[in-house]
Amino acid sequence: MAGAGREKKNALDRFLSLFGDVRAGEALTALLLMLNLFFLLTGYLIIKTVREPLILTGGGAEMKTYASAGQALLLFLAVPAYGFLASKMNRIRLITWVTLFFISNLIIFYLLARLNAPIAIPFYLWVGVFNIFMVAQFWAFANDLYSQEQGRRLFGIVAFGGSLGAVLGPKIAGWLMQPLGVFQLLLVAAAILGLCIVIANVVNNGAKAGVHGGAKNEHAGAPLGRQGGFALVTGERYLTLIALLVVTLNLVNTTGEYILGKIVTQEAQEKSLEAERQAAAAGRTGPMPEREKNKIRQVFIGGFYGDFYFWTSLLSAAIQLLLVSRILKYIGPAALLCLPLIAFGGYALIAALPVLSYIRFAKIAENATNYSLQNTTHQTLFLPTSREAKYKAKAAIDTFFVRAGDVLSAIFVFIGVKLALGAGDFARVNIVLAVGWILLAIAIVRRNKALTLRSGAIAKAA
Repeated sequence: MAGAGREKKNALDRFLSLFGDVRAGEALTALLLMLNLFFLLTGYLIIKTVREPLILTGGGAEMKTYASAGQALLLFLAVPAYGFLASKMNRIRLITWVTLFFISNLIIFYLLARLNAPIAIPFYLWVGVFNIFMVAQFWAFANDLYSQEQGRRLFGIVAFGGSLGAVLGPKIAGWLMQPLGVFQLLLVAAAILGLCIVIANVVNNGAKAGVHGGAKNEHAGAPLGRQGGFALVTGERYLTLIALLVVTLNLVNTTGEYILGKIVTQEAQEKSLEAERQAAAAGRTGPMPEREKNKIRQVFIGGFYGDFYFWTSLLSAAIQLLLVSRILKYIGPAALLCLPLIAFGGYALIAALPVLSYIRFAKIAENATNYSLQNTTHQTLFLPTSREAKYKAKAAIDTFFVRAGDVLSAIFVFIGVKLALGAGDFARVNIVLAVGWILLAIAIVRRNKALTLRSGAIAKAA
């Protein structure tokens, strides 16, 4: 709100000002949105906890690899359906009904599981669609609530809810697993999504009344236009560039995960062989049983990834809470360049020295920056766009094009394995892709500046 900065801050405003530039009257909406995102990510991590034993026992590890293609196909069908609904409903009805749809899905999956129906593969595909669709819709709502200036200041604080949910979600699932069982967790997740509906309605009603420091939007109660999400992405160069950047980001990152997994597996194999050599040196006769060697490999891989995820989550949360709001305030969308530069340096290091300690360091830096600064900066890119783009184009970009990057990575890895490429070879390809990523980011920053100036001129004229 224009006069928010001249009003007196309350205690909540002053507290959140420790983590970002929060003006008078803005803290409550930011906190509610942060809580909404926290519940979304907590619900997703609970659902994900149910997903893993289902797919590994009902579909196998190979099915997890092929799932990205199936999810991309589902999203190709879901994005137009979402756009159709957005053309018929105002924003809060859209959010409410889409969330209720996913809640009903959880109840159906619960009932089918109780009947011992084979739900592993359908549920795995559904989770991949649910997660990115709900988060994309949340950020579309946040973009619609805030002005460009507010979004750049406050999105870093709002996004911390996601970081917190990602940390606490698995813990909550672990606490509830023993007393409730696996499938009852689906009902817990459904209840959490119900809380998200309540919070969204409270925030929306506050915005309609012009309170909570949100940017009042006189068109918030109207349905969107008829143009579809894919048409918007292909028809506007700015949105096309964002889509290409998302595909490139996921192609590089997913390929990087393969490099890490490959080297960790090789290191685990070496650990088992070393243990066998030590046992032989100690006087053991005969080869070590494969089961024993496999246990050594599993312990090493589990320990490595437990440590890897801990440091990634900790660094991501620290960046999100302490740095993101300040970085966005001072350099804005130019923060988009940080991650590809980190990726370029990381994969250059891996290409030169493809050893586990360097790969671990590079991937922690890349993933932590991706989950915090990159994710929040990505959300701010839609602030100067139309309401249709905020909901429809964003849904297409944050769902289908994300999965498209994963599918391209799977194809690339498949070809690379057939050609017997090593970790260094994959890293060198990622270096080239990172250069293209940097060029895309520069083009987006320039277009964003032009859009911001144009929307500012229109606002003054009005």
